[in-house]
Amino acid sequence: MALRLKERFEKKFDEEIRFFRGMMQGPKQVGAIVPTSSVTARKMASVIDTASGLPVLELGPGTGVITKQILARGIAPEKIVSVEYSRDFYERLVEDYAGVNFIHGDAFDLEKTLGAFADQTFDSVISAVPLLSFPMEARIRLIDDLLSRMPAGRPVVQITYGPVSPVIAKPDRYHIQHFDFIVRNIPPAQLWIYRRA
Repeated sequence: MALRLKERFEKKFDEEIRFFRGMMQGPKQVGAIVPTSSVTARKMASVIDTASGLPVLELGPGTGVITKQILARGIAPEKIVSVEYSRDFYERLVEDYAGVNFIHGDAFDLEKTLGAFADQTFDSVISAVPLLSFPMEARIRLIDDLLSRMPAGRPVVQITYGPVSPVIAKPDRYHIQHFDFIVRNIPPAQLWIYRRA
């Protein structure tokens, strides 16, 4: 029991060290001051329709906290396509989560980044991309792109740390829904859902 507790503590400490190193190397690419909490990650993964048979697209997996919760929902590793911008995070994710389709690339250029998965239809998108670090036009283009890769009505869930949706309303193109406010996250996290109009 004590050995297992020690191993869990060491793994958590290692995750946080990697996170802080990533933040120091590229603060615009890391949108939080600590990794996403497991409570937040579980809530984000809850939007997945496990019966759809379609793969899930994850953006900005970071240390893998959300990836872990997607797997816990019963999604097979080969049914997850996950795009990470940081080379350090990407290399560690490949080691830690065997079988998941990790791609080192830019979420804002998915046509190029997704490669063989570019024409894939996804069940849902789980995004931890730090949208507030990018211009509004780029955020809107990203949401439009993501929604075009899913069946109508399926969600993009986005984490952010601002009080309002990081993407402005475009009712003719997509609907915005406030999904949750999670205090048990540092800093407290807002979750937003976007669906095709």
